[in-house]
Amino acid sequence: ILSLMRSAARRAAKAGPMFFAAAMLVAPADASAEQATARGRVADRMEIAALREGAGSPPRRRVLDLARRAYHCAAGKGEISEPYLAIIDYSLPSSRKRLWVYDMKTGDLVFHELVAHGRNSGLDRAYAFSNIVGSKQSSLGLFRTAGTYYGAHGYSMNLVGLEVGVNDKAYERRIVMHAAEYVDDAFLARHGRLGRSWGCPAVSSRVNRRLIDTIKAGSAVFVYYPDLDWLDGSTFLGCDGIASGELDSSERTAVAIR
Repeated sequence: ILSLMRSAARRAAKAGPMFFAAAMLVAPADASAEQATARGRVADRMEIAALREGAGSPPRRRVLDLARRAYHCAAGKGEISEPYLAIIDYSLPSSRKRLWVYDMKTGDLVFHELVAHGRNSGLDRAYAFSNIVGSKQSSLGLFRTAGTYYGAHGYSMNLVGLEVGVNDKAYERRIVMHAAEYVDDAFLARHGRLGRSWGCPAVSSRVNRRLIDTIKAGSAVFVYYPDLDWLDGSTFLGCDGIASGELDSSERTAVAIR
């Protein structure tokens, strides 16, 4: 729509100043199109930021698109109040940096870090996920960050699961973000993988406080794995009526490993 408007404006400008002014007065003002264009610019910046030298590998395009969709859906429902989106891709091995944090206002990549999964979700690769208390497995879906506290793992942050039957028992299960000694380069060098939590997205003590203070109290955390039941049933992936369940070739490989 905007490109057609610009083309019309250029033609009108060639026809003379008076005609140009009239064309601008009658041109439709489409706020939703402008918002979509602004979101598109932020999305482009997100991908560019992830590809900058030293930033490491960006999220796969499909994962990034799903995370953005979930964020905007939740924000539209009033579930998210802060402009930060954390993406965790548990289809990647723990030896890879698979946690990204984006500023959704600017599209800037703020963090790209290692993150652990639950001990009963898998060894190096996670493949099993749960919403059951005591399962010691990670949960998928969209979370809202909540308040902070000091616990057994030091400075930590509560997470509120927003998807019924998928992660809504996160608070009851004490699924929180915290630091762990098994999430660092030295542990990775010795064992070829990270250690595992009791279901929490544990991060390095080097970055724990800065990361938590950036995304606490109202940001989104999107935890991904190519689980068809979740992809097809998620409330936050269906706001636009588009099905999310089709797997690409790399996701079929990840599922085949199970």
